[in-house]
Amino acid sequence: MRSEAELEGVTLLGNNKTQYKTTYSPEVLEKFPNKHPGNDYMVTFNCPEFTSLCPKTGQPDFAEIKINYIPNQYLVESKSLKLYMFSFRNHGDFHEDCVNIIM
Repeated sequence: MRSEAELEGVTLLGNNKTQYKTTYSPEVLEKFPNKHPGNDYMVTFNCPEFTSLCPKTGQPDFAEIKINYIPNQYLVESKSLKLYMFSFRNHGDFHEDCVNIIM
């Protein structure tokens, strides 16, 4: 079990009052220290229902986005990453641009 100090900055996990942002909100991302920074290992996050708005038509555009990364000093807290991905829901951009913003 992680200590409170190790989870400092993680506020969304276990929070029953989660707010779902309807505009692009990078500030929702949270991180926590990697307990194994000397090990190279891959973290995978799958978002099978990514949506943004087509900038030409304004219609919803659906995609599946997979994120793979090798953490260094920190890991991205997964609930905050889900909320970040959800914040693109009303963002008007092509998926190619959204992917580059996420990177």
